[in-house]
This record gives sequence, C-alpha cells and structure tokens, in this order.
Amino acid sequence: MDGAPQPTDPAREIVAGIDSLTRWAADLRFEDIPEPIRVRAATVLADDLAAIVAAREEPELIGLTQGMATSSGAAEATVFDGRGTRLDRYSAATVNGSAADWCELDEGYRRVICHAGLYCVPALLAEAEASRATARDLLRALTVGYEISGRVARAFGWATLTLHPHGSLAAVGAAASVAALRGLTAEEMAKAISTACTLVVPGPFNHTVEGALVRNVWPGVGAWSGLRAVDWTLCGITGRPESLHDVYASAFNGEPHPGELTDGLGKEWALSDGYHKLHACCQYAHSAVEASLALHAKADASKIREIHIDTHWKGRHLDNAQPATTLAAKFSMQHILAATAQFGHAGAEAFHASTLTAPELAAMREKVTIGAYDPEPEWPNDRPARVTWVLSDGARVTEECLSARGGPDRPFDPSEVRAKIRGIVDAPYPAMGAALERLLDLDPAALDRSWADTVTEMTA
Repeated sequence: MDGAPQPTDPAREIVAGIDSLTRWAADLRFEDIPEPIRVRAATVLADDLAAIVAAREEPELIGLTQGMATSSGAAEATVFDGRGTRLDRYSAATVNGSAADWCELDEGYRRVICHAGLYCVPALLAEAEASRATARDLLRALTVGYEISGRVARAFGWATLTLHPHGSLAAVGAAASVAALRGLTAEEMAKAISTACTLVVPGPFNHTVEGALVRNVWPGVGAWSGLRAVDWTLCGITGRPESLHDVYASAFNGEPHPGELTDGLGKEWALSDGYHKLHACCQYAHSAVEASLALHAKADASKIREIHIDTHWKGRHLDNAQPATTLAAKFSMQHILAATAQFGHAGAEAFHASTLTAPELAAMREKVTIGAYDPEPEWPNDRPARVTWVLSDGARVTEECLSARGGPDRPFDPSEVRAKIRGIVDAPYPAMGAALERLLDLDPAALDRSWADTVTEMTA
C-alpha cells in the first residue's frame, strides 16, 4: 500500500552504518578530536599499559611469553614484562593482550558489556612501535578504534550473559584501530572490520566465573587476529559487507540495533563513557566492594557471622563459593565480599593464589548469600549492591552503593588514576611513569615523538 511503512533490512542497515562510520573515521584528524577526549584517550592508553605491566609475574603468562618467543619473528615490539622481551609485532600484541585483562585492572566501557580500550591498545602498542608512528597518531587511532568498538558493541544486544566480549569483540577493535594507524581508506577499513569479525572467539561468559584461564588469552588472540585482518584485507582476503550481521545477529543470535553505529557520531564520543578500576575484580562487583568498605567504618569485620548481598542481575551471575583459580576469585561474589571484609580492600593481594585455599577465607565465602536488588534502578545506577553484615551478637549493619566510582557518573579524580598507574609501573620501569605523565598532559613534544623512542625511554 502506498505510504505504508516498509519493512527494514537490518543487515543492509548495518552495512550502511559501517560505511558511514568508517568514512567518519578515515576523515578524522587529531585536531578534530576535542581536548577532553584526547585526554581520555591518553588516560586509557596509560591505564591499560599499566594493567599489562601489573601481570608480569603471573606464572602462566610467563610461560605463554616464553612459548611465543620460540616461534617469534624478528624483534620489533616490546612485551611489557619487565624483562626486556621483544618479539615480532603479532607475538607481542598477543602476549600484551593476554596480560592486559589478567589482573582485572583494565579500563572498560560503561554503556554496554565491552572493554573497548583492551580491544585496541595491545595491537596499537605493537603496531605503533614497529612502524615508528608518533604518539599523536597512536592516540588518534585509539580514539577511532574505541569509537568503533563501542558502537559495534551497542549495535547488537543479548538478553543474557552468554558471550564474553573479550572473545567476540577484541578482533574488531584491533582491526579498526590498526587500520586507522596505517591510514587505510574508509572502504579498506570497512573491509578489515568485516574480516576481523569473522575471526572472533565465541568465548562463553561462564568461563570467567568458572575460572578457565583461556579467557585471559582471548584479547591477545583478538589483537593478533585484528592485525592480520588488516594485512589480509590489503591482500584482497576479506569477509563480505554483511559479515557483521552474519556473525553477531545470524550466528550469535544478537538483536541488531543499526542506529547505534551512527547516532550522535562526531558529537557523542564513546571514550567519554569509559570507566577505570581501582579494585582488581569484575566491575559488576565494584558496588559490592564499595558498600563493604563503608561497612568497615561501622562494624568489626572479625565479628561477621553472615554476609548477604542484594545486587543486580549481572552481579548475581558471579556465584561461585569455591573458586579454583585467581580468575574465578575475581568473578566470585562470595570471594570478593569475603576478601574485602577480611583485608579491607579489593586490591590484587585479595585475589592472590594463596587466598583460594586460606581456611578463614574459605569459611567466610560459605557465609555469603546472594539475592536480587529489586526493582533495579535505571542507568547509571543499574549495577547496585546492598550489603548486610550479620554480626556475632545478632546485630545487622547495612550499606548500599548504587553506582561504583570510576565511571562517567562518578569519575575518579585524575590524580587517583595517575597514582594507580605510578604505583604499578614505577618499580619495574622507573622511567615509565614520567613519560606517561607527559602523554597524559598532552605535551606537544611527547605527542610528536616516535612511540618507539618513547618505549625505549620507558623501558631503559
């Protein structure tokens, strides 16, 4: 009937959205990026680099690095392990990508389930050092990759926690950011993204809660795949324009939202919706940590008889009273609450391997019960927690946190993030903190300098 609404074709709309998004990305100059967003890009870069450094003593990661070194090509990029390791760019990106999420200290994207910086930074660090790109070009490419990662994540939705985004999105972020750094055309960038999305890992979300350490390697695999997707695109080996829809909607059964690819483009920046972490565990539990820390000011944690938490639906998935690995502990609400009560913090020490078998912590984990925070508030208070300690004398004390600090609604002071970074990097890399401070200040000399030269200074 004339004038009647015509049915939409989501696959075609996704293709059109990626075309528009990559045209915007290819035309974007560093000077076009608002200064607050440039600062955010530098902060994400420095924060995620620190997260990589933080994992340098993890035994499994040391083994992974040694294994990659046996098959690496010529050394052209740094592995930030504090040992002077340099590998080919693909191997370095794989190792750094695997390290970046190991300690759960990397930055994340608050609007959807996505760690956009993690999906861009490892590949960019390797590519920028190997190609001797400037820090200015690196930050521009990170801004592009972050925007595309966030928008692709928003363009497909799932009602359940089935896929983990570290597997399903990392290759796309790596390909988009590396394509931007190499100066690909809009058409080439679109092809690289479409190619990369077919190389993703369908990682199950439950692997985090169960503590399967392969989950930590998914961003590294994505960094390798994204780099190769750009290489292969330039060789004529590509996916199809509809690949994003084929993968995320048809194969992974996501609900497409094509408008998310372009709505507000150039005016609303994904980087402005990022969050940073001071607690070394899943962000879904950070409100629980903050409520528990508030309880420390009101009660004696040594007198706890029971702990009860009412929390949001994502937080209730973190249900594992007997975590078998350090990863499982970081995704165990029982361990997070018990460790925060015992140690008075949720830093890396609260999730050390020794805590998995510590009798007092094991007993405390069994005292935790989990319920629903009902009704759940709207964003940005959609990850709330209400924590109650029942003490040995029967007294009950309760605190709640609607939204953990670190996100756009309750950002950390920049000095807090800088202190976190310096606290991680100063011991293994005494020169790194000062170099990153100059980058965070957007110092013109630091921006115009070759990233390879900056890395040499930082790791000397």
